[in-house]
Parts: sequence; C-alpha cells; structure tokens
Amino acid sequence: MSKEQLTELVQPSLRHLGLDLVDLQWRPGRTSILRLVIDCAAGVTLDDCERVSHAVGAVLDAYDPIAGRYALEVSSPGAERPLQTDTEWQAAVGRRINVRLRSGDAEMVVEGRLLSLDPGSAELEARDRNRRKRLSLARADVIAARIVVDI
Repeated sequence: MSKEQLTELVQPSLRHLGLDLVDLQWRPGRTSILRLVIDCAAGVTLDDCERVSHAVGAVLDAYDPIAGRYALEVSSPGAERPLQTDTEWQAAVGRRINVRLRSGDAEMVVEGRLLSLDPGSAELEARDRNRRKRLSLARADVIAARIVVDI
C-alpha cells in the first residue's frame, strides 16, 4: 500500500479526534515502522498520541493494509519544528520563528515574530539593537524556517 493510500486510510480517525496529520513515514526493514506525526492548534499531548495509536491501530487491524509485522509510532512534530507547509506557516502567525534565506549569493538568518503571511511573502517583527523593525521576506527566498521556543 502506498503512503498516499495509508494517509487516506488514517485521516478520518485523526479528523474525528480533532487532530491533523503532519507527516506519515514508512520505514521498511527487519522491524518496519509506520510513524504518524500529528498536531493541532492547542498542541499535542501524550494522551492525544495514545488516543491516535488506539484509533488508527484498530483501523489498520481491520483493513490489514501492511504485509508483515510493523510498529506503529505516534508523535508530535516537536517544539522547534520546521515550517514546511502553508498550514504550518499559517499556524505560526503570532509566534517567534527563525528563518534562513537567500540574500543575493549569500544566506542570512532572521529571527522575529511572524506578523502576517500571504502566498508570496511573510512579515516579521525583528529586533535590531533594541529597536523593533518590520521585515518583509519573499517566501521564494526562504531556505528553511522553524518555530522558536521562548524559555
């Protein structure tokens, strides 16, 4: 069964539990692993992971889409997770992010609060020597971005 078919099979259970599937990974091997990375606006708890494991496990047992033995793992994307999809970027509005981007032939890193987002750009509020300034970043120039955890 393909990754897309597995995703279609587990999505209804996740939606029913109020959670989003961020990633589905299949790692075949001597001990194959099916890993689900889940998220929601309020954050993911250990109880959420357990509920998903039971619900998705029951669906997988009923449909038996995977030949052989495998382990099912369910986890959150982590605190300082990368921003990859538009949904992840949108969920990060209002939070501090770290962005690595192209600047001519070089790269630069900017950190600040994500103020707004549109398909072509992101607006950040960054600090420059105790002054706040607004930066508009072209999303096409972004190499990588991640959430910053405030401690």
